[in-house]
Amino acid sequence: MVARRKFSTNPERRALMQRVRQSGTPAERTVAKVCRELGLHYRLNVRSLPGSPDLANKKGRWAIFVHGCFWHRHSGCPKATTPKRNARFWRDKFQSNRARDARKIKELHLSGYDVLVLWQCETEDRGPLRRRLQIWAKRVA
Repeated sequence: MVARRKFSTNPERRALMQRVRQSGTPAERTVAKVCRELGLHYRLNVRSLPGSPDLANKKGRWAIFVHGCFWHRHSGCPKATTPKRNARFWRDKFQSNRARDARKIKELHLSGYDVLVLWQCETEDRGPLRRRLQIWAKRVA
C-alpha cells in the first residue's frame, strides 16, 4: 500500500482556490458579449468538442478559448505568477495545462476548426478586443 502525502493547507488559500471559476468567468462573459454585438452565433462550453471551447460554432467550424493568464501561463504577463510554496507541484501543473491546451487545439485544427485563443488580460480593454474579434470574425464568416 502506498502512503498518500497529506498537505496542510492554509484555510485562506483553500477558500481562495475554491472560488476560482472554470467557466462563466468575467473574461469569458466579456468575450461572449462582444461576439454577440458582432453578430457571431455560438454555444458556450461545448463539451462535445476537444477541450470544451468557451465559445464555439459547430456549423461555422470555429472555437474560441478564453485562457486565464495564471492557469495557462500567458508568457510575459504579470498575472502569470508562480506560487512559491510547493513550486514543483505548480510547475508540473502548469506544464500539463499547457500541454493539454496544445493537444486540444491541435485536435480541433485536425477536425477543420479555426481556433482563437484570447487571454484574460486581453479582455480588460474592450476596444482592442473588439477590433481583434472583428478581424477574426471576417475570416471565419
